[in-house]
Amino acid sequence: MKKIIILFSIHLILLCTSANAQRFQKLTPFTSETIQVYHSAGQENRAKQIIPRVEKAMAYHQQLVDFKPEVIVLILTKADWSSYTNFPVYGMPHYSDDKTLIVAAEDNVFWQSFLPPLEQLPADLRKKVEQAYSMPDGRISMQPFFDLLALHELGHAFHFQGGLQMQRKWMGELFCNILLHAYVAENEPEQLAALTVFPNMVIGNGTSEYQFTSLRDIEERYEEIGMQHAKNYGWFQSRWHAAAKDIYDAAGEKIIPKLWTAFKNQQEKLNDEALIMYLESAVHKSLADVMRNWGD
Repeated sequence: MKKIIILFSIHLILLCTSANAQRFQKLTPFTSETIQVYHSAGQENRAKQIIPRVEKAMAYHQQLVDFKPEVIVLILTKADWSSYTNFPVYGMPHYSDDKTLIVAAEDNVFWQSFLPPLEQLPADLRKKVEQAYSMPDGRISMQPFFDLLALHELGHAFHFQGGLQMQRKWMGELFCNILLHAYVAENEPEQLAALTVFPNMVIGNGTSEYQFTSLRDIEERYEEIGMQHAKNYGWFQSRWHAAAKDIYDAAGEKIIPKLWTAFKNQQEKLNDEALIMYLESAVHKSLADVMRNWGD
């Protein structure tokens, strides 16, 4: 019986692989031992930049939570973007379903829109931006930050497929940022500046230009804010990046298996007061403090 099950599983894998090959036949497959990867024509070098990091992060999180999601990565040019996703903004890493991760192959207007003119920045901040986001050709680009966001999206595959009850939509985002920050701090600490300088710059600019700032706002209007108010959504993500750093600094990588167990075990949705108490007792006070101290 065991032999039959194994053979059946192998057959299913081969069928799925064949179906994906047909689905992505206009893209170029890229060799990876752990995930399926396809890229637009001429983008093999971008795949070589992105995929080893995704593989390493996958292995890192897998050993912490004893779970491995199924992930397909598409690395797309702007010309190919609309053929494989309905998401309107070229450059934002995202899932087209619960396992197909889509990332941009090229620098783009969306990434560029987050960089203010350098001459308008204070000298100390300008220096940090130049150090964190300078490209080999001398350009300043947000590519290093958005390449790291692919690992944020990888975190969604873990909780989507792992059966976790994240309690709040925004908690799913914070969870992914905690996984991302822990990976970078433990495995690529030289990339911490690329991960943190931009969110800190966004937070430092204040909230006067944003219509939505409370956790209630983002919970109740998550899709609206994400799709129609990209800069406002970026502010929320920046706050979650900063919170993830604080949580990692307070609790270390050992918080990740605690998070996994807590959201795996608590399948019934809790009200705010009960959730704060649960997070503090089952995970760590620093996580509960995100809800306590967020503000409006």
